[in-house]
Amino acid sequence: MAFSMPPEALLEGAAKPSGSEQSVLEKHVAFFDRNHDGIVYPWETFEGFRAIGAGYLLSMTGAFLIHFALSSKTRPGKCPSPFFPIEVKNIHLAKHGSDSGVYDSDGRFISLKFEEIFRKFARTHGNALTSGELMAMLKANREPQDYKGWIGSWTEWMTLYNLCKDNNGLLRKEIVKGVYDGSLFERMERDRKPHRK
Repeated sequence: MAFSMPPEALLEGAAKPSGSEQSVLEKHVAFFDRNHDGIVYPWETFEGFRAIGAGYLLSMTGAFLIHFALSSKTRPGKCPSPFFPIEVKNIHLAKHGSDSGVYDSDGRFISLKFEEIFRKFARTHGNALTSGELMAMLKANREPQDYKGWIGSWTEWMTLYNLCKDNNGLLRKEIVKGVYDGSLFERMERDRKPHRK
């Protein structure tokens, strides 16, 4: 297949040109950096989960598992910390296998890979995934003997599905896109604020 645009045009949130702009993957994680210092601690992740409507147990479990799995990967060459911090600028180092491939190794968004999810797996509705279609995608993305990657992908996608499916049990394309760039989290927090007052 030939493309009329250069390959770099297929990347959204391309490489950080000036050092101050974040990659799309960094934006995805930055929502959980509640004090905006470039480091996410487990209590901030817990607070972020609660802000988007996750229950207490899911928020606590998610914060523990995420930080336990990712902290050391985002802090290369540093001693382990009992606080399990995640450095936002290094989140691309924590990418796991068996994922969708929508983020490249530098944390940039690959539009073609995103569109491929729905082209290949959204059979019932072109712009949404059912739970069965989501499971088919996860199975297709599995790399041989990458058990950690399988668990990581399953956990991420099932959490998203359970928090964001619509009344018909569909995970809509615009929701998934919002997760990749982090905008969904901000929108969910804004939408919940009136209910919490």
